[in-house]
Amino acid sequence: MHIRRLSLHQVRRFDSVELAPQPGINLITGDNGAGKTSVLEALHVMAYGRSFRGRVRDGLVRQGREALEVFVEWDEQREGAVSSTRRKAGLRHSGQEWKGRLDGEDVAQLGNLCAALAVVTFEPGSHALVSGGGEPRRRFLDWGLFHVEPDFLALWRRYSRALKQRNALLKQGGHPQALDAWDHELAEAGEPLTTRRQHYLERLQQRTIDLADVLAPNLGIQALTLSPGWRKQELSLSDALLLARDRDRMAGYTSVGPHRADWSVGFASIPGRDALSRGQAKLTALTCLLAQAEDYAEQRGEWPVIALDDLSSELDRNHQARVLERLKAGPAQIFITATEIPAALGAATDITRFHVEHGQVQPVP
Repeated sequence: MHIRRLSLHQVRRFDSVELAPQPGINLITGDNGAGKTSVLEALHVMAYGRSFRGRVRDGLVRQGREALEVFVEWDEQREGAVSSTRRKAGLRHSGQEWKGRLDGEDVAQLGNLCAALAVVTFEPGSHALVSGGGEPRRRFLDWGLFHVEPDFLALWRRYSRALKQRNALLKQGGHPQALDAWDHELAEAGEPLTTRRQHYLERLQQRTIDLADVLAPNLGIQALTLSPGWRKQELSLSDALLLARDRDRMAGYTSVGPHRADWSVGFASIPGRDALSRGQAKLTALTCLLAQAEDYAEQRGEWPVIALDDLSSELDRNHQARVLERLKAGPAQIFITATEIPAALGAATDITRFHVEHGQVQPVP
C-alpha cells in the first residue's frame, strides 16, 4: 500500500492540510506541540476507527468544531492483479457519530472502512502492548486476523453479540434456559475464534524471534504463548461457561472465554514482562509490530503502511539504525515524525520531508 494523498480537516490544531506522500520514507519534522503526531493520528483513525491517544471525542476534533474529516487516497496491489488499484476513503467523525465512504460508496459499518487501509503504528504508548493489560494484546491478534483472514470479522462479531446478550441476561438474574442458548452460541463462535488466534500467534512466533535477533538481540525473545481465557486444555468452552455460571450470575458478567484471552512473550534471561525496563518493553513491542507487518506482507502480497511516531525519542541511535535499515530494505511506505532529522538517517537523500509549523504542513525541498 502506498498513500498518495492524505487530507486532514479540523484535526486538533489543523484547520485544513494536505500531504502528497511518496514511496519509501516520509519524514515529518517540527517543534514539540506543532502537530506532527496529529498527522499520524488522523491516519490511524482511518485505519482503526480511533486515535492511538484515546477516543476521537477526547480532543482529536479541533476545539470549537463539530467534527473532523480525514481523506486518504492510496494505491493497492490486489491479489492476482498485474497493476495497482487506486482507492479512496473518507471519514467524518464528531466523536459521537461518524459517516464514511469507501471508493465512492457509503459505508454502513466502521469495521468495513478500517479493513480497507492497513497501518501498523508504533508510538510512545506502544509499550502497553507488552507491559499493559490484556486488551491491547487481544486487539493486536484480532487486527492481524481481521486483515489476513476475510471471514474472521464475522466470527468475531458473532462472539461479541453473544457475549453482550449473555452479560445482559446475567445482570437480570440469568434464566437457565436462556443462558443455555447463549452459552451454546458463545462456544460455537469462541472455540474457532481461539483456534484462529492460536494458529496466528504460532505463525508470528518464529518471525518475531528472528526479527528480535536482528533488531534487539539482547532481548532474547524465545516464545509467544497464548492464554485462551479459560482452561482450554482441561475442558471445552461450553463446560467452562456452565461451571462459571453461578459466579457469573453473582458478578453480572461473563468471567471466562476468548474475551478474557491474553498472550505473553517469553525471554531467555528476563523472568517476565514485569521485569522489563521501559526501553526493553518498547523494543519488544516494536519487534512484535514489525513481525506482524511482515506477516501481513507475506499473506497479502503487499506491505501495510508503517507509522513511527517520535522515533528518536523512543529508540536510541543504534536501534533506530537497525529498524530503519530493515524497513528500507523492503518496499513499505514509512511515515516517521521527529523534532529533527533522526541521526540514524544520517545524510540520506532518498527521503521525502515535510515540516509542520503554525498549523500548516509544508513539503521540504
